[in-house]
Amino acid sequence: MRLAFLGPPGAGKGTQARALAREWGVAHLATGDMLRDAVAAGTRLGLDAKRYMDRGALVPDAVIIGLMRERLAQPDAATGFIVDGFPRTIAQAEALAGLLKDAAQALDRVISFEVPEPELLRRLTGRRICRRCQTAYHLVSAPPKTPGVCDACGGELYQREDDGEATVRNRLEVYERQTAPLLAYYRQRGLVTTVSGGGSIEATRRAIRAAVGA
Repeated sequence: MRLAFLGPPGAGKGTQARALAREWGVAHLATGDMLRDAVAAGTRLGLDAKRYMDRGALVPDAVIIGLMRERLAQPDAATGFIVDGFPRTIAQAEALAGLLKDAAQALDRVISFEVPEPELLRRLTGRRICRRCQTAYHLVSAPPKTPGVCDACGGELYQREDDGEATVRNRLEVYERQTAPLLAYYRQRGLVTTVSGGGSIEATRRAIRAAVGA
């Protein structure tokens, strides 16, 4: 089983990918995790990535694709995987297809998560972080016992700039611009199945299982 999960920020891709990868016994390939692991390990690609990350720049495709090549070569990815957060562009999709072709593999299915924008805004703008211990909360789904106060250490909770409504709206617009051509690319190849990510976690998980016949 070789799947790619596509969807806007806040759609629940990572939550579903982690749970289903465990359930199905396949690798979860998340570019964010791969970058952090490579930087922590001090690999050549990790050091390359760190130079961009330290100055807040996007990590180039060449570095991301190199990390993906290394990750796909690991034994746990040989029997299947779920790619989460990659590809983001047609160029990355073509590079991924090339990597898989070299390994005599191909994507089986691309799962596109559809979530109404108001729900995405609710999810993304509701996060609050403790200034002292960095514990994360959500005003609706995981609120603190006392508003504005961390349950763990009593520290002040605050909203990160990235979680402000204006920033979130911009992130969603960027995603739509980038991903519309990518979804068309995969639809032309008959790979896309759309699932609703706006309901409960379990309802979305059932829809994904049905989409891949699991």
